[in-house]
Amino acid sequence: MSASPTHRTRYRDRVEAGRAVLAALLRADADLREADVLVVGLARGGVPVAAEVAGGLGAGLDVAVVRKLGAPGREELALGAITRDRMVLNDALVRSLGISRDTLDAVVETERRELLRREEAYRAGRPPVPMRGRVVILVDDGIATGATMRAVALDARERGAARTIIAVPTAPASAPREFADVADEFVCPHLPDSFVAVGLSYEEFDQTSDEQVRTLLR
Repeated sequence: MSASPTHRTRYRDRVEAGRAVLAALLRADADLREADVLVVGLARGGVPVAAEVAGGLGAGLDVAVVRKLGAPGREELALGAITRDRMVLNDALVRSLGISRDTLDAVVETERRELLRREEAYRAGRPPVPMRGRVVILVDDGIATGATMRAVALDARERGAARTIIAVPTAPASAPREFADVADEFVCPHLPDSFVAVGLSYEEFDQTSDEQVRTLLR
């Protein structure tokens, strides 16, 4: 598990962030350009970052559609996350907030509908790109709670990735330690001790659209 030194300033946008992540990856392992690499961007904001990484490595690009399970009335607070094939829950938080099973099921159902809509919008029926035996680099525009990245990393392991690298532009200083159980490496050029929100590491942090994701994947 490795992390890169702290980035000195905010990123201009996700493109610049992707270039910073690419540089950090190559500092950590200069041989990545020669490996069988698949770069996977977490939809939606991670895809523009991942596209820069994939282009710089000459690697394939795919998308991971994952949805945060926000606490009712406090949607920024992650109870967990879902992918098509798994759900990761913070059971202690669910219990502490007194979230009932019915309430949780309703949140999951709402997010699953959106997940399936995005899967169809981005893939148009195509299956995910195979991971088995490959170096899989999981990229987002940043990590806050980490619920979505954890779900995607567990999926990568189950799908047979030979080596899993989490690579993000910004994350809390504690993140490399927190992901040590689900990834072989953690690469991040900006690890502030005082972390508030991903967007504060960017000058421009507009929402990524479905059409941008489709264009980058094409």
